[in-house]
Amino acid sequence: MPHSGYGRDDVPVGAGSPELDATGIYADGAIHRYNADPRVGSFRFWFEGQRWEWSDEMYRIHGYAPGSVEPTSALVLSHQHPDERDSVEDLLDQARYSGGSFSSRHRLCDTAGRERNLIVVAERMLDATDAVVGASGHYIDLTDVLEQGHRDNLDKTLPKLFEARAVIEQAKGALRLVYGMNEEQAFKLLQWRSQENNTKLRALANRLVAELDSLTEVTSALRTEFDHLIMTVHERVNHRS
Repeated sequence: MPHSGYGRDDVPVGAGSPELDATGIYADGAIHRYNADPRVGSFRFWFEGQRWEWSDEMYRIHGYAPGSVEPTSALVLSHQHPDERDSVEDLLDQARYSGGSFSSRHRLCDTAGRERNLIVVAERMLDATDAVVGASGHYIDLTDVLEQGHRDNLDKTLPKLFEARAVIEQAKGALRLVYGMNEEQAFKLLQWRSQENNTKLRALANRLVAELDSLTEVTSALRTEFDHLIMTVHERVNHRS
């Protein structure tokens, strides 16, 4: 059902031509393909009635053909790793009652039984009166990025000296702190963001480190702020660097 509103804080998506906003949602209310990479899916979660809308990639991340099932809160929770199902349910309840943005890093099991590692980033969705009506955001499937021993084309083409650069080591250290990754996993996450946005790895890491001071929260909100930073830092990189 089409619904005009906001795809992210204070950014209207309900007016004008049906242009795609940062959440992968068109102004007509429908979710379309966010991009060609199946590692990123977009969603809308309406608090009233707990109604979900998924992009095609969201279905695929869970192991379904697009449109083959109706996404519900019960279905979302059924795919969570048993050790994390309660915490994800608490996160959704908190979002509904507090009306705030949220993020998490957790695991789900797809229909084939494969365990997938995810980062979920969501921001408030507002209606025309600025009332919070839901959350919209992304599932970022990092399974292949984080798997030990995984090598992609980027590993073969990026000069190894980049890894030794001090700024990259600082960026890796920040990722390790926030996400609990080991050194190799942190470097692979930086590589992935570099490749996805056609941004030099060194420039991306330098901008990320430079913006660490913008993270004002040191409590549990730190992860929410950092998720937003790592997913948007490429937009502020000087591509001449």
